[in-house]
Amino acid sequence: MISAEITLTAQFYDLDPMQVVWHGNYPRFLEEARCALLDRIGYNYPQMEDSGYVWPIVDLRLKYVRPIRFAQRIRVVAQLAEYENRLRIEYRILDADSGEVLTKATTIQLAVEARSGELCLESPAILLDKVRELLP
Repeated sequence: MISAEITLTAQFYDLDPMQVVWHGNYPRFLEEARCALLDRIGYNYPQMEDSGYVWPIVDLRLKYVRPIRFAQRIRVVAQLAEYENRLRIEYRILDADSGEVLTKATTIQLAVEARSGELCLESPAILLDKVRELLP
């Protein structure tokens, strides 16, 4: 499947009082990787809007394996797992130096027609076409 990867460094403002990255910051890391993946597909949020669809996240799952600490360099990998009926993206947050898995996550987004608010039971043709162009 299609994937994208970003590298980040945990900043002081990401930390909680226990000096590890606060759990509420992880979705932001996922969002950055998700946008890199959607850019690779050619269907990021502006293209979604232009095509007449919004894609709300309806499910977010996080499994914290090991903490991320100040100044730790991390790699966030986003991989498209499903696209025909929904966007399911799987993530791995890894230590950039050792490759150790720090976090596992999944998001699910559903297509909704922007005008009517109707939920789509299938992904719009524009997404299907863009994904299929990238698949072997």
